[in-house]
Amino acid sequence: MKIRKNDKILVTAGKDKGKTGKVEKVFNKTNKVLIEGINLYKKHLKKQGEDKPGGIVEMNRPLTVANVALICPKCQKHTRVGYQFDKQHKKYRICKKCQEEI
Repeated sequence: MKIRKNDKILVTAGKDKGKTGKVEKVFNKTNKVLIEGINLYKKHLKKQGEDKPGGIVEMNRPLTVANVALICPKCQKHTRVGYQFDKQHKKYRICKKCQEEI
């Protein structure tokens, strides 16, 4: 997966198109990411007893990776991710627009 935790991303499709946020969690098996403050939905909870009252709670739902783009920390543009190897054969991510390491 080319997007990792704590990456800054831009939503490119869906109801939150154009918003930016930080990745909280990455779900590799389903190719989804959870972004704080993006893709909020309301869930109605039933009362669970005296200590847990019911009500309407806002919660985040994950977005597919196809609907987000990484924002490069160097050039501050949304970009695709590429890979390069250094002399010690270590793999790292690069920005396709400015060719800088992410």
